[in-house]
Amino acid sequence: MTMDMTFLGTGSAYPSPHRGASALVLRTDGECWLFDCGEGTQTQLMKSQLRAGRITKVFVSHLHGDHLFGLPGLLCTVSLNTNPDPQQTLSCVEIYGPRGLRHFLRVTLGLTGSQLLFPYAVHELEPTTDQSPEEGHLSPEATAECGPLHPQEQPGRTIPLNVSNDCYHLFEDKKFVVKAFRLFHRIPSFGFCIQEQDRPGRLKTEVLRELGLKPGPLYGRLKAGEPVTLENGRVVEPSEVLEEAIPGRKVCILGDCSSVLGEGPLRLCRGADILVHEATLGNEHREKAVDHGHSTPDMAAAVARACCAQRLVLHHFSQRYKPCSLQKEGDEDHVSELKRQAEEALKDSGIEVTLAEDFLTLTIPLRR
Repeated sequence: MTMDMTFLGTGSAYPSPHRGASALVLRTDGECWLFDCGEGTQTQLMKSQLRAGRITKVFVSHLHGDHLFGLPGLLCTVSLNTNPDPQQTLSCVEIYGPRGLRHFLRVTLGLTGSQLLFPYAVHELEPTTDQSPEEGHLSPEATAECGPLHPQEQPGRTIPLNVSNDCYHLFEDKKFVVKAFRLFHRIPSFGFCIQEQDRPGRLKTEVLRELGLKPGPLYGRLKAGEPVTLENGRVVEPSEVLEEAIPGRKVCILGDCSSVLGEGPLRLCRGADILVHEATLGNEHREKAVDHGHSTPDMAAAVARACCAQRLVLHHFSQRYKPCSLQKEGDEDHVSELKRQAEEALKDSGIEVTLAEDFLTLTIPLRR
């Protein structure tokens, strides 16, 4: 199964001519999952090779506008480009994010009279009081649901923190387990861990031949984990004819933060193939970064080292840092310096550092 991620916006605070606001897409076998949706994300999607209509899940890390303002418009645009076939049952778009997201979408779509041709559901994560300073706590009045569901809205879940493993269990299917974890920011922020299910090992063809099994449907059943009964009555278990399972890939995407909270994040992210972490400002601006709930390359590198990630991808840069392709001689703020700072902090660790740029696509290869 192919897997890649495309960065649609790598800038902080607002979209600029040089960087879009925060958004990235994780793509697996044609299905697209969107992580954050800053203003202008739909325009960035149109400039990319991705199709907005393929988005089946949206994950919002926190409720700051540069991660959220593009979502209502994107949903409406996808609807406009949807075939209104009454005979076709459209899949529900599942949206995950902090408490208050359900109210935001319901009011925004309702006040603008926006109708969608597909259903959507918002599943809210309940934050804890230590995820932000006191002034960043959202009051129950501000996040309370009001009025009936939007006509295309389906009831969503409210997901509390599982204190036993310090994470939020979002969903699990045959391909993935997706969980969220807590981050510290000016308002409650979350990170997401996408863990691919382990894949069955290769069939031991010599053993199968010895058992008298020929290539065909029975091979597929064994590969799928089903036992097979031979003509002589013997039951062959998959464990007898399969090599060791191949570990699934792991991608971890952190929202804005100046630190992770608890042991859950590092445990979930341990051994990640890719760890996406913000680096809004350079190390020389650490005090300013922390005051605003953000991180520097050193801080991002510390998280990557602590969880033994294979690759650290930096993004969410201050708009002062132009993409490498647009930098001119004499520019004071070089985005390449952020990469150098992270690499210096990770020397001898074996962790690769990548600078994200708008429309950069990274392939996540299968583990062997």
